[in-house]
Amino acid sequence: MRRATVRRLLAVPVLAGLLVGCGIRATEVPTDFGPAPSRARCSLTEPDVTSQSARAGVPVQVFLLCGSSLVTVDRSVRVPDGAADFERRVLVAQGLLDQLAESPSAGEKEAGYTTDVRGGMKVGGPGAKDPDDALRLSTPPGDLTSYALAQLVCTFSDSAAAEGDGKVVLGGPGSDPLRRYECTDEVRSRPGSTEPPSSAVTDSG
Repeated sequence: MRRATVRRLLAVPVLAGLLVGCGIRATEVPTDFGPAPSRARCSLTEPDVTSQSARAGVPVQVFLLCGSSLVTVDRSVRVPDGAADFERRVLVAQGLLDQLAESPSAGEKEAGYTTDVRGGMKVGGPGAKDPDDALRLSTPPGDLTSYALAQLVCTFSDSAAAEGDGKVVLGGPGSDPLRRYECTDEVRSRPGSTEPPSSAVTDSG
């Protein structure tokens, strides 16, 4: 009995030495690796009463970034009653742009939502020789980050600011060339590496 006990006692420091030699430190208490990753990432399970979508106005959706992809969130924009179709389209576009530039709400930030669209950008209607469905930004689309451009294209093309065909005609100020952009599944899933497909738009006049 004594010999067996001695052998067991001798085995303890030997085992500890092996663990240390393998880079593992012996411990008598469970190791705390921190909290598990949140299961709510990119998912708002409850209405966020602090978000912009709680304000009165026309219900819309905008695309924010989350987990390196684009996801929709509910918002609202104000459009005066009786606005003509042309004016209404530009007002909706500006409202969407403003919502994209707004910092996500506390609940959205906690779920991992961000935006790459910066504030101060303006959007207007077509110039004299532009097609009727054109929108001109105060910043040329080519100067935007791939993330911001994807957010704008997908948000505009899926709204009353466009013709409802999944495409939107965008250009910068003045005579900046117009291009017709399309929001695709690839753009929504990989906005950082896949730019919205586009084609040149010729003057209507």
